[in-house]
Amino acid sequence: MLHTATADGQPRYQHAARTLDRHLHRITHSRLDAAQARMAHKAPGTFDEYDLFYGLTGLGLILLRTAPASDTLAAVLTYLHRLTTQPLTLDGLHAPGWWATRDPDPLSPTPGGHANLGLAHGAAGILALLALAARAGHTVDGHHDAIISLCAWFDQWRQDSDGGPWWPQWLTRDDLRAGQPTQPGPGRPSLCYGTPGIARALQLAAIALADPARQADAEHALATCLAGPHLAGLPDAGLCHGLAGVYQATSRAAADAITPGIGAHLPGLAAALTARASTTDGSTALLTGATGVQLVLETARRAAPPVSGWDSCLLLC
Repeated sequence: MLHTATADGQPRYQHAARTLDRHLHRITHSRLDAAQARMAHKAPGTFDEYDLFYGLTGLGLILLRTAPASDTLAAVLTYLHRLTTQPLTLDGLHAPGWWATRDPDPLSPTPGGHANLGLAHGAAGILALLALAARAGHTVDGHHDAIISLCAWFDQWRQDSDGGPWWPQWLTRDDLRAGQPTQPGPGRPSLCYGTPGIARALQLAAIALADPARQADAEHALATCLAGPHLAGLPDAGLCHGLAGVYQATSRAAADAITPGIGAHLPGLAAALTARASTTDGSTALLTGATGVQLVLETARRAAPPVSGWDSCLLLC
């Protein structure tokens, strides 16, 4: 918020932003030290260590916007490279470095942990940050190898159905042993866990790798998701779980697209969001409440973000 408020050169919040920057760097280094100590013991962590909302992917995203040339951002990117390219061995089972020991949801226990694939808490978030940093020209040794490794992971676990490609929300130890997910079909097509967030991350990765075939494939996945019946199952209008997040991911993907199928869905998504705008959690929160919905509706009305880059906090741009 402070970075956005000071972007136009106004002095009012600059002192507060500089103060917060110092804390940001301090906290990030402290979190990196803890992560490195955990990795030195070859022990699995939790997604709170690395994810967008709680962890080092989110901290790295702020650094990419506020201190892109800093050693602190480079250290985060180096950590994510290591997390991505150095697998864990769990009782003889090979698991990705971002394996999480906690359950993804209290109602969805995963005994022995899980590998999360979503944008909010999983591999898609890591991929999106690495891709955005590469696109902006900020890379570390092995950066593109990490992107390629994550893309290969999504290639491996992609599922194809009559309604188009989809990815499981997470994978358990049983899934890894079997080589296929127990999730029977697509989950909700939300930004946080579903195809819209994953497809945008894969599109960004393809742009960073200058791989038009992979980019077209990611755009096809999003377009077929938008054309299918699953959007009706979204629980609300909010950014994280609902239609607002789908619209914003689609808007950003359409602006970068090399195929024509995505942008055609924007008017229908805007109309559906307008009709369901009141179906939030009743708060003014950004992620789940009215603030996020109104920002997206204003983006749709103007055909441009009302505040430049406000949705960068979602790993969309």
